[in-house]
Amino acid sequence: MAADRQQNRSGGGLGGGFPGVNARASTDLPVMKPLRLSAAGPTATQWLTNLPWWTPILLMTPLILFPFYAQAAGKFTIVTAFATLVKWIPFLFKSGFLFNILISMFAMLFGTLAGAALGLGQISKITAIRRSAWFLTQLFRNSPWLVILFIVLLALPFEVVIFGYIISIPDWMKAVFGLSLPIMANISEIVRGAVQSVPTAQWEASESLAFSRQQTLWRIILPQCFKRMIPPWMNWYAILTMATPLCSLLGVEEIITLSRQAMEAENNHPELLVPFYSFALALFFFYCYPIARVTIALERRYAVKL
Repeated sequence: MAADRQQNRSGGGLGGGFPGVNARASTDLPVMKPLRLSAAGPTATQWLTNLPWWTPILLMTPLILFPFYAQAAGKFTIVTAFATLVKWIPFLFKSGFLFNILISMFAMLFGTLAGAALGLGQISKITAIRRSAWFLTQLFRNSPWLVILFIVLLALPFEVVIFGYIISIPDWMKAVFGLSLPIMANISEIVRGAVQSVPTAQWEASESLAFSRQQTLWRIILPQCFKRMIPPWMNWYAILTMATPLCSLLGVEEIITLSRQAMEAENNHPELLVPFYSFALALFFFYCYPIARVTIALERRYAVKL
């Protein structure tokens, strides 16, 4: 009892403190220091979060206005740069952007046809076909598009001789082939996923009706998959369209290449960079954004109701 009273007086009892927190420690081992609330002011993070919302805008205003001040000090102003852009807009749109759209359409066409075959190969009962289709899908699906384009550019010849006739292979056809490879792999995954998303009860029901596997696939399964594949297919077309400026690295005369040529024709004024590339960005945005909105609408319409 005397020991318990001594423990209570030293702060070790239930009513006392805890050694190392609010009571003196009885050992020289490392213990937690007593908790003390700091009387210092707020931290830097708290100070930043307490600033008004317009503070970043105020701080960024000098940085935003400085290029315009620098351009106004020279002879070639931002107004002159946009006037130069207006002169080149018909050429950039007709010979440049429409060519990007043409490349995207051909690449999507070839990629869809090859991807559909590859996707059906992934669900084949033949092991060699299934594994080969899986390998090609994973190879091109997980490879950088720019690397694929460079490999295609260096691997494919610039002309082919067939029965004495010389057939030229332009750079834009190489670009179409290079862009169709990753699209093929992703379409393959879309087809495989759509087929496997159909409930297995429908396969079993078709077998009970003496349908063959081919009849089940083409008459029952794939018609249901078609609506499910449209939204991701459109999404990949938008991604492909936005990736077509990569073809400029292959020397294809699309909108980015022609924009650089137009700026070179105007003596490469630095003020031309923002207007010309902003025009290209606006074209891609106004072309791809409606596709994205339609894709979202189709996803909501064809969503599986549970």
